[in-house]
Amino acid sequence: MSLLVKASREGQTIARVTPETAAWRYVGFAAYRLDTNEVVHINEPAREVCIVVLSGKVDIDTPQHTWADIGSRDSVFEETSPYAVYLPPGTTAIVRGKRASEVGVASAPAKGEFPARLIEPAQMKRSARGRGLNTRYVCDILPQTEAAESLLVVEVKTPSGHASSYPPHKHDTNNLPIESSLEETYYHRLSPSQGFAFQRVYTDERDIDESMAVEDHDVVMVPRGYHPVVVPYGYDSYYLNVMAGPTRVWHFKNDPKHEWIINKDE
Repeated sequence: MSLLVKASREGQTIARVTPETAAWRYVGFAAYRLDTNEVVHINEPAREVCIVVLSGKVDIDTPQHTWADIGSRDSVFEETSPYAVYLPPGTTAIVRGKRASEVGVASAPAKGEFPARLIEPAQMKRSARGRGLNTRYVCDILPQTEAAESLLVVEVKTPSGHASSYPPHKHDTNNLPIESSLEETYYHRLSPSQGFAFQRVYTDERDIDESMAVEDHDVVMVPRGYHPVVVPYGYDSYYLNVMAGPTRVWHFKNDPKHEWIINKDE
């Protein structure tokens, strides 16, 4: 089974990954495009959900809450954070486009410990990681410091000609506090949209070793192994990461063959 999920160029559902289609246990992800007044119904009886308004504006209605006109940008490449909504398992929701919009819907197993809430852009920490041509820009949408049972959600913007998720790192072994076990999806966007980036997923044993050319809206599944991304000159990269596993903490291990890069003088 390929780790690359190609995007649909037409229709409401852009891409979708479930534990069943991915042959894993935790992460679910879907991306949707919405026209004005078009709706998506969300209903996950045993899974918590994080709805990320990637672009445009939407209303989100549940039996207990209505969040109207949420959305902060026209493109994921704008220098601002998104709006998001957290839903506990068993919460039915209707997402309605107020204009042309795009949303990402992340899910993972949960018991219902936390109530539904709006996550506003001002609540999200923004930071830079790496240096030189490994520099990328991170927005923590639902980090481990914020209330959730399984989900971790983050978005990353990588400039033209840069490497990201680099040096190659992995988080597939329960060896806390050194490393945690987390499945992960990458939802890729490119600007200009005709571009492509490269992502490799590989293990030390090379029982997984897949190199992929990812295009706009494609999803890469990372069940285990290292998973770097490289962006060709002339194009900027965005990706939305969803992670979940048996313990809600992000501890990663760099590929020791490439860890020297961290200490290299620029």
